[in-house]
Amino acid sequence: MSNEVKEVKVDFDAECPSCGASLEFNPEKGLLKCPYCDYEVTIAKPEDEAQQTAQELDFHAAKERKNFDWGVDKKIIICEECAAETIYDALQVADTCPYCGSHQVMEASTQETLAPNGVCTFEITDKQAGNNFHQWIKGRIFTPSAAKKSAKPDAFTGVYLPYWTFDTQTVSHYTANYGRNRIVRDSEGNTRTVTDWYSTSGIYQQFFDDELVSATTRYDRDMMRKIEPFDLLNNKGYKPEYVTGFLAERYSVGLDEGFEYAKNSIHQKIHSEIESKIRWECHADVVAGLSFSTSHDGITYKYLMLPIWLSSFQYKNKLYRFMVNGQTGKVGGSAPISPLRVTIATILGLMLIYIIYIIAQNS
Repeated sequence: MSNEVKEVKVDFDAECPSCGASLEFNPEKGLLKCPYCDYEVTIAKPEDEAQQTAQELDFHAAKERKNFDWGVDKKIIICEECAAETIYDALQVADTCPYCGSHQVMEASTQETLAPNGVCTFEITDKQAGNNFHQWIKGRIFTPSAAKKSAKPDAFTGVYLPYWTFDTQTVSHYTANYGRNRIVRDSEGNTRTVTDWYSTSGIYQQFFDDELVSATTRYDRDMMRKIEPFDLLNNKGYKPEYVTGFLAERYSVGLDEGFEYAKNSIHQKIHSEIESKIRWECHADVVAGLSFSTSHDGITYKYLMLPIWLSSFQYKNKLYRFMVNGQTGKVGGSAPISPLRVTIATILGLMLIYIIYIIAQNS
């Protein structure tokens, strides 16, 4: 990938016509609002209703498919209000001009990358995200009480992160063994379980809709999974107005690798669903040796920008990061753990197991 610096201009005017300040997208009202004079601007919807939401795109027709190591690539963006030139990490697609405060929104595409075709806008504010965080940390049973009382999130940063969604019709040919258990009694009256084994094969078909794959490598994937799901049906066709006032990132996981992630996830789901199918149809108690191959047809994708509030807090000089889903308010992250609370819970759990064992022996 070339390290050539690229020049990109913002593609719409976000200046407040009343006071000249920069407009910002307001999650509460779903429109542009001036943070200084409260002037509001409605975001125009496309005349074509089909373009009001993100459309499915043909996977095989996409031209740009590779991954990007954005950490070494830089670009220049030019502020349309003050003409200042600023160098940014190439992954950022929205920011604020450091000279005049204008909210910059770069063009959605470059020569090397695909453009986002949809966005799920922020629906909760940073204040609501903070309230959800406090409720979340109160529910951490292994977190010290002192941490719960003192935890105060730093300023929230609203970020749109890139995601792929994939639709695919799958057909899986499978073979497996299944067992049915029966109880046998010997001449002395002792019982044991015997499993009778049988073989089976078949075809399983399933359509997968909006299989979600994170297209960024910058954030903890486990933490990102904790704030799912997103309401993917509640999306809008991409317009730069929706991301103004927030940071955003272009994808670093390309379309092809994204689909490989999706296929792995789909494979695990199909495995579980075929097992359930065999148990149900064959009245099986156990399934073993399941093997299958899957074909994918009619593959389509969407490139969506999804909203996340980022923040952190400190406890005993250690930093704990967390995220809040910008649509649903669901919180995920790390929190301090009290070894004493974990020990007490373990002891209580062992005591409960012992009590259940004694009751079972005496029954």
